[in-house]
Amino acid sequence: MKFFRRSYDWVLSWAQTPQGIYALGILAFAEASFFPVPPDVLLMALALATPLKSYRFAFIATIGSIAGGALGYLIGWGLWDTVGPYFYQYVPGVTVEGFEQVGDLFNLYGFWIIFAAGFTPIPYKIFTISAGVFSVNFPVFMMASLVGRSLRFYLVAGLFYYFGKPARVFIEKYFNLLSIMLFIVMIAVIILFKFYF
Repeated sequence: MKFFRRSYDWVLSWAQTPQGIYALGILAFAEASFFPVPPDVLLMALALATPLKSYRFAFIATIGSIAGGALGYLIGWGLWDTVGPYFYQYVPGVTVEGFEQVGDLFNLYGFWIIFAAGFTPIPYKIFTISAGVFSVNFPVFMMASLVGRSLRFYLVAGLFYYFGKPARVFIEKYFNLLSIMLFIVMIAVIILFKFYF
């Protein structure tokens, strides 16, 4: 927990520097494959400081995260035998059984599991690496990452762009719940579409 708190504070410190936008891209890249602090933290701090640049920040976060997701996929695909034991040791809450269940989810739902990991608070790096381990179709993986990550970051950016400081309170309180609810609604719409059209 101390490491996570120090990492969180370090990430936030970049918002006070001219290099904040570059740090956002690097953070989004790293978080998608190995770093524990999500880029939303820095994205919100930058958007709060300069709301009119919120969409630019969202674009940088999206590009960095998609590129980092591709790295995570390659780690899983080519280096899993080497990094697998460390993954189970250092990623909290991940077990061999749980990881195998992720593989079953990929087989059943493919695109939607990756999209859910990119859009909701589910740790994205677990799914980028496991997508490589289970050899998920790479173009499908990249498309799902693009849709999920961009929707998440642009939603945050839009809230700051239009509402400014009050958006921070709303996001900190309700964003995770809101993103899960939106995901459930989208899945319900898709299911209804499949059954009735």
